Amino acid sequence: MGGPHALRLAIVCVVLAGLLSGVIFLGGSTIAHQAAALSDTLKSQIVTVKTFLEQHGVDTSYLELGSSSAATPGSATATETPPASLPKNLPSAGAIASGGGAIVTQTLKLLLGTVSAVGNFFIVLFLGLSFAAQPSVYRKGLLALAPARHRHSVTVVVDRISDTLERWLIAQMITMAAVFLVTWIGLSIIGIQSSFILGIQAGLLAFIPTVGALMGGLIIVLASLASGWVAAASACVLFLGVHAMESYILTPIIQRQALDIPPATLFAFQILLGVVFGLWGLALALPLMAIVKVTISYLREDNDVREPEFKMA
Repeated sequence: MGGPHALRLAIVCVVLAGLLSGVIFLGGSTIAHQAAALSDTLKSQIVTVKTFLEQHGVDTSYLELGSSSAATPGSATATETPPASLPKNLPSAGAIASGGGAIVTQTLKLLLGTVSAVGNFFIVLFLGLSFAAQPSVYRKGLLALAPARHRHSVTVVVDRISDTLERWLIAQMITMAAVFLVTWIGLSIIGIQSSFILGIQAGLLAFIPTVGALMGGLIIVLASLASGWVAAASACVLFLGVHAMESYILTPIIQRQALDIPPATLFAFQILLGVVFGLWGLALALPLMAIVKVTISYLREDNDVREPEFKMA
């Protein structure tokens, strides 16, 4: 965008405020309702898949969702029968205490999870706006860390990294928006419940190359099983179509103009960072690879003569 920096920052803030307001007031109830329905559907389908696998002799101990609420009749953990003198309509004191403790525990988990999610969101938002308000201050501070004799070279590298990540982020946002729209519209046509929230999760998972698409497709197919095998097959075809669109149309046209990293190299780097850092490693593998590639490409240029110390660094 052109124009003064203050005007551009104000436009971005107004757009962000409008998007957040629209999500909260227009789509908040829809998202909450569909998220709850999707959670119940996934739980029931996991139980169905677990039962199917057990019937065919597959070990499903890794799919245990928790301790079973009903104990076997002859087991030592079976629920004791309350004395006959107690009214049958009233629970025992132990049941009341156990139920109260469970309610308090679940309530605390819900409150802490909500506070953590909201807090993380506003921390990211605050940091983003702070960096955007005074980008030159942080850029100068970063360059000041470099020795004076190498500052020109570091400045070139930092500016190239900034330009590369900017083009990558714009391309990634376009890809995520396209995946969200196609998935949402396609699932709505098929008649899958919670199509909107499934589209959102597919778009967000598209941020993670390769692995994110597989995770999103698995969730979509698993959720569509509740609507029948025809709907599940249609959802599987839709997932394959969206994955093909992302891999063979959007990525070659948009992403490769910003980054040109071989798929095998990226996938191996994802596995390495995923093992070391978990989900954050998977999500940030591509931008980290871009930073490494820009730095190596600059060091291998033959046009400018550089000092050996900088090459070793």
